[in-house]
Amino acid sequence: MNPKPVNGYNKDTQMKNSLRKGISFGLTSAVITTLGLMVGLQSGTHSHIVVISGILTIAIADAFSDALGIHVSEEAECVHTTGEIWQATIATFLTKFLAAMTFVVPVLFLSLSTAIVVNLIWGMSILTILSYVIAKSLGEPPWKIICEHLLIAIIVIAITHWVGNRIGTISL
Repeated sequence: MNPKPVNGYNKDTQMKNSLRKGISFGLTSAVITTLGLMVGLQSGTHSHIVVISGILTIAIADAFSDALGIHVSEEAECVHTTGEIWQATIATFLTKFLAAMTFVVPVLFLSLSTAIVVNLIWGMSILTILSYVIAKSLGEPPWKIICEHLLIAIIVIAITHWVGNRIGTISL
């Protein structure tokens, strides 16, 4: 049982919201950023080592960047406790880092083209499940939110594939 809010503020609910925000942001960012980067690098270089390096870079640098972004955003709202801010920050970092790292496994053990397909299925599955959970919590029809989120991911992936192809034709 949650304690009654004091002046409209319920600490347990706010902490859960901070955790939910960090996880949902981290997962979404990990999937879209990592898939976009992988597809772009693969179509431009066709190199396992370049794609793996890109994934590791995303897992480290972008996870820290996103975590700091959530941290600053939460601070700027001027409504969260220090604990809530740090919970969202740490949840964002860990979720983004760990989720991005899952995309390395297929690239290590499969041909690059097969690994890209496996990772596309994996990433779209993560987005679908996350979108379904969000839709249910909002009382919205899941198909609308799932389609919206998948469409955005597909647009990002298509653009990065196109850019990777264009860059791959440049000879230096």
